[in-house]
Amino acid sequence: MKLNRKIITIDGPSASGKGVLSKKLSKHLNFEILDSGLLYRAYAYLFSLNNDHDQTKSDLTKLNFRNDPTKIKVFFENREISNDLRLEDCAKKASELSAKKITRDNLILLQRSFINEKGLIADGRDMGTVVFPEAKFKFFITANQEIRTERRHKELQNRGQKVNIRDLKMDIINRDKLDRERILSPLLPAEDSIIIDTSSLSPEDVFHSALNSMDTKK
Repeated sequence: MKLNRKIITIDGPSASGKGVLSKKLSKHLNFEILDSGLLYRAYAYLFSLNNDHDQTKSDLTKLNFRNDPTKIKVFFENREISNDLRLEDCAKKASELSAKKITRDNLILLQRSFINEKGLIADGRDMGTVVFPEAKFKFFITANQEIRTERRHKELQNRGQKVNIRDLKMDIINRDKLDRERILSPLLPAEDSIIIDTSSLSPEDVFHSALNSMDTKK
């Protein structure tokens, strides 16, 4: 298999720092971003409207993604649904649906459609193992559950959402278990992944570690 230097995959559990690293690398390299977690949340949102996978697959074609300096905005039938997708209930439903083969089958071609000449950074859980195995540079970003709980709690507070930190930690533990133990595309590093534990690292440290690893692998 010929490796593609224009694709960088960043996999790992929630709140590990994937999104921050994706944005920093995107800005530095001028690559586009695929936030696959956002796609799964969009799928969960659409599925909640009809509870039908075929209809949801059809509705995926009506999604529109727009980048702004701070986040990706998502529109469905000309209505912005970005905030709906960032609610914890939507995240839980996305995690549940992601274990189903039909969900992954319905999304994989859409995910691969993000490949472009400019370059792509794909952020998710199986980007390097399943969706883009041809990526030249693959990262697996992780952190301990306590740190990830604190990060997620702070993120939700900044959005004005109220959440119990103990409940949030249990959600993260349960989601990790589901992601690791599912039969389809379990959460694990690709064989050629560069693993970075961000527990004690700043976003800048993680960014420079990733760049140094890419330079070494050239």
